Amino acid sequence: MKKLEQELKNRDRSEKTKPLTVALASLAVIALIVGGIWFLNTQTGSDDSTLDASEQTTQTSAANEEPVTLTGTRSTALGETVSCTYDSAGQPAAREVDTPTHTTDVPATGTVDLTLNTNRGPIPLTLDRAASPCTVNAIEHLAYHKYYDDTICHRLVTAGIHVLQCGDPTGTGTGGPGFVFPNEYPTDDVDDPNAPVVYPRGSVAMANSGPGTNGSQFFLNYEDSTLPAQYTYFGTIGEEGLATLDKIAEAGVSGDGEAPAEEVRITTAELG
Repeated sequence: MKKLEQELKNRDRSEKTKPLTVALASLAVIALIVGGIWFLNTQTGSDDSTLDASEQTTQTSAANEEPVTLTGTRSTALGETVSCTYDSAGQPAAREVDTPTHTTDVPATGTVDLTLNTNRGPIPLTLDRAASPCTVNAIEHLAYHKYYDDTICHRLVTAGIHVLQCGDPTGTGTGGPGFVFPNEYPTDDVDDPNAPVVYPRGSVAMANSGPGTNGSQFFLNYEDSTLPAQYTYFGTIGEEGLATLDKIAEAGVSGDGEAPAEEVRITTAELG
């Protein structure tokens, strides 16, 4: 990751003096995403190796087309309920938890309130069933079974994209709940899932290691973040939560450039 982050910083500096050179050089990066290089790996291997490749690719794509800002509203509503599929991740859960059994007649309207009570302050979330019902169903299941309690947010990104990543009980970025599920909005609602979109400040999305590998990890956008439409948006952050995130971001990252400089620990994830 450090190597990729340095490349990103070098690219940012060169953009100021050699935009054409950067644009040409970045064409090679597009091939990475076509070949399945994705950011915020959660279920297999380390998430460190894929973040910046996706950032660079998205920034290159954004130079050629104006990214659309996600609104959380589907072009066509899903209806009242949907059926969901949760498959084995092929590796043990980072913390003991069952696979969701509620997979039919899953509500696709309304919202779920979830507050991440952290040592840095509360982060209230509103989970949107209409946008991504199977994701909300999974997160609600994990929160209900205390999967997120006493876990750290292991990654803070302050350049290129602006996110705090949480949801792995191991704190390494490699752990998950033992099950995976498909992408939802915006991946299944756009013509080109590889096209860049803006995940706006205050949005919440799932981390993954490729299409259909969503598990338990998610990222909180404390500023706009431009990425491929490959990360399932499933809710928003309340104003109190944004204030908490702003404090976390202001403190910066640790010496290794990955974790928050000051530990961020979810003490409880409270539904309702």
